[in-house]
Amino acid sequence: MKHSLCLFIVILGLLPLGASAQWAWTDKDGRKVFSDRAPSADVPDKSIFKRPGSGARLPSQDLTLNSVAGEPATKTSAPTSEGSKPNATGVDKDLAERKKKEEQAQAALRKAEEDRITKAKADNCQRARLAQKGLDSGVRIGRINSQGEREIMDDAARAAEAKRIQAIVESDCK
Repeated sequence: MKHSLCLFIVILGLLPLGASAQWAWTDKDGRKVFSDRAPSADVPDKSIFKRPGSGARLPSQDLTLNSVAGEPATKTSAPTSEGSKPNATGVDKDLAERKKKEEQAQAALRKAEEDRITKAKADNCQRARLAQKGLDSGVRIGRINSQGEREIMDDAARAAEAKRIQAIVESDCK
């Protein structure tokens, strides 16, 4: 019983191998044909879209089996259209153009981000210089604390604020 079950499992596992030896092509009426035998010689190579051993038709596969004689047919080259020919330079124009546009778009984004940062630094510099002038003027400065009360800055708070503003001026005003 165990041996027959093992044999059944092995045979079941080997079934998909038979399906890999399939030919697929489009006949003269435009219908798809699937077979385990090669198509006749009158079927053009460009109509064959699947050969045994490969999932898709490759241009390098030029040999087909002659279904009548069982001999390899002579090499045939399918006529290629202008659109399917590889470029002589090895560069795809559309791909190069898209890549160039993408690089330009990225450069524009980087430039816009740099401009935004530069503008923000200039604005911070201007505000820090105005605050520094106000602190250096000697005028009493009042501010609102966290409880919403107005308080006047003492000398220690004024010195700490002057130090903080000086650091901003040094970093943003270059």
